[in-house]
Amino acid sequence: MECAATGEWRGWREATEEALYGPSGFYRRPEGPAGHFRTSVHASPLFAGAVARLLCRVDAALGRPEALAFVDMAAGRGELVTGVLAALPADVASRARGYAVELAGRPAGLDPRIAWLAEPPQGVTGLLFANEWLDNVPVDVAEVGPDGVPRRVLVRGDGAERLGEAVTGADARWLRTWWWPPAGARPGRTPAPGAWPAGTAPQEAQEAPDAQGARRSPEEPPVPAEGARAEIGLPRDLAWASAVSTLDRGLAVAVDYAHFAGGRPPFGTLTGFLEGRETAPVPDGSCDITAHVALDACALPGARVVTQRAALRALGVSGARPPLALASTDPAAYVRALAGAGAAAELTAPGGLGGFGWLLQPVGLPDVLRDTPDAPDAGNAVLRDALLVDVPDHEEQ
Repeated sequence: MECAATGEWRGWREATEEALYGPSGFYRRPEGPAGHFRTSVHASPLFAGAVARLLCRVDAALGRPEALAFVDMAAGRGELVTGVLAALPADVASRARGYAVELAGRPAGLDPRIAWLAEPPQGVTGLLFANEWLDNVPVDVAEVGPDGVPRRVLVRGDGAERLGEAVTGADARWLRTWWWPPAGARPGRTPAPGAWPAGTAPQEAQEAPDAQGARRSPEEPPVPAEGARAEIGLPRDLAWASAVSTLDRGLAVAVDYAHFAGGRPPFGTLTGFLEGRETAPVPDGSCDITAHVALDACALPGARVVTQRAALRALGVSGARPPLALASTDPAAYVRALAGAGAAAELTAPGGLGGFGWLLQPVGLPDVLRDTPDAPDAGNAVLRDALLVDVPDHEEQ
């Protein structure tokens, strides 16, 4: 691409935007995401079946409206929306309207009932589902320089990096609130006011007790040491809020690998994927560029986050083996059930796909997955079972 040829230095957000979504970007390729990595959608039709059951719950909570929308964000080649519509019972299917939101062109042979859009439709009622969308919303990367100041990381088209200007303004406030909060600040809340670019926290933040009750010395750095990195997630917060605003009533769900305040990865998660394997992130259009999502920062009032494992189990997906007695009475059914259990186990594996976070954002509805459990431990980059999110005040960011 042009940036590789000219050696232009740019922030990761701008470089990634062109590399993924530009005229010759990675996501414009004809093979689509399925040609390079395996998502839950591609792992098994059980996933689309579970999402169809979730849509049916939303339908019931809405009072079975005349038109029921299913909006598939970052639809790839339409695999999920196609599978969901096919799995719906006849009564629901007759009222369902499928929308695939994707920048790439409409694939040949897609069901003509599915609308292919570059932006989500406005004013719909139903379920908006974003499977591995937010991790591909481009973000800038910050790194703490030798002077203790968080600086924007600049990148060339060949992947070489250098540090640029100090992070300021709304991006600095986001880092201070969500990634490197001052000592004593409650995760997910705007910390005490004060200047923060010069490597010193406000005095009241320095002297406040930390989460364990110990007092922090004014000599201790308020941000991690030189070389610590963070992805500035504000564009994702705004993108999610915009998507949710398109629903009149219903449920919005974002599914992604996530991390949470108190357990952010010290060097970030920016990486690349090519042909099913992790690779160096090079913003030249040759590979996918992705980073895990601060789902707690994205959450709007009333939101909850659970693991995919918990959500899918609540929707009837279980990796339990079928009873051995079935092998004697109906061997073919046993083999089918065994295959289904294997696929379900992959979708719900705690260290794999089951570790994804599901951000559940009701809009004018009760929690239709209220039978999924919440767990208090959010200290891991991969959730253990489920988490009740401390909702942010986005107006203060």
